[in-house]
Amino acid sequence: MKTSHAFLLVGAALAWAGAVRAQAVPDAKTAYEQAKATAEANYKSARARCGQIAGNPHDLCMAEAKAARVRIEEEAEAAYKNTLSAYTQARMRIASANYDRDKVRCAAVTGNDRDVCMEQAKATLVAAQADAKADRKAIEARQDAREDKLAAEYRVAIQKCDAYAGAVKDHCVNTAKTAFGK
Repeated sequence: MKTSHAFLLVGAALAWAGAVRAQAVPDAKTAYEQAKATAEANYKSARARCGQIAGNPHDLCMAEAKAARVRIEEEAEAAYKNTLSAYTQARMRIASANYDRDKVRCAAVTGNDRDVCMEQAKATLVAAQADAKADRKAIEARQDAREDKLAAEYRVAIQKCDAYAGAVKDHCVNTAKTAFGK
């Protein structure tokens, strides 16, 4: 009798902990919408601060606010979609927003310094885009390699089952299929 009470108490505690966790961790869509709302609120407050400044510092302030908004929104959208292409696309858009910000920053200088600044901004953009593409290709290659390894291990498991006959072989094959998700 005491054992059944212990099981009931443990079960109730686990159910309560699960309910609390479900309330504490919002679903992906809610988190995405909250991040977008936060990004918009941060942008509006930054825009209000930037309104008090004039000239190039105002433009730079606005560009920084836009870049920050893009970063938050793109990261949230990538996390919501949770795909490799979404993460890659987010990194590309963030790099582009940072490039726009850097161009405004370069507008404050003149002459050769401006040319150097623009080239540095372009180089940073190209590097960020290249890194995003390279990371995507590396992740895809690792996924392909993992799939190839699992297929090879599955073939080995099936080959080992050939040593048996009848019901034992059937059980071995079913176990291999279950283990490798086939």
